[in-house]
Amino acid sequence: MTPNQPFLASQRNLLLLIARIFLVTLFVMFGWQKLIHFSGTIAFMGKEGAPAPIVAAAVAVVMEVPVAIAILVGLWTRPLALLLAIYSIGTGLIGHQFWTLTGAEQMNNMIHFYKNIAIAGGCLALCAAGPGRFSFDRG
Repeated sequence: MTPNQPFLASQRNLLLLIARIFLVTLFVMFGWQKLIHFSGTIAFMGKEGAPAPIVAAAVAVVMEVPVAIAILVGLWTRPLALLLAIYSIGTGLIGHQFWTLTGAEQMNNMIHFYKNIAIAGGCLALCAAGPGRFSFDRG
């Protein structure tokens, strides 16, 4: 670290690695559950009103397991982070329609909706910043 370089700037690559780990942990954990319980995932997608539940379940598994793992290791990070941001917004709009609910259910879904929006923001920031040096992309 040079005297003119702030500490956090000197730790950029480490912080981007930590950001990638934190950002995809949720996706990998729940995506894996969707994969190993795929028939239940299809049923859940249908119950939630997702269009084409089988396709929606397959898209969810692909986005939450291989795409998230690729971001974790820093492979095709920028385009996949953008794709994951779009996915997060879409799942928020389909799965957490708090504006149609009331009471505690409305509050619970509002929290989840805005968490999806926050995750999308993190994905967009990662798309803009790149994965850092500790990645396959090295960018």
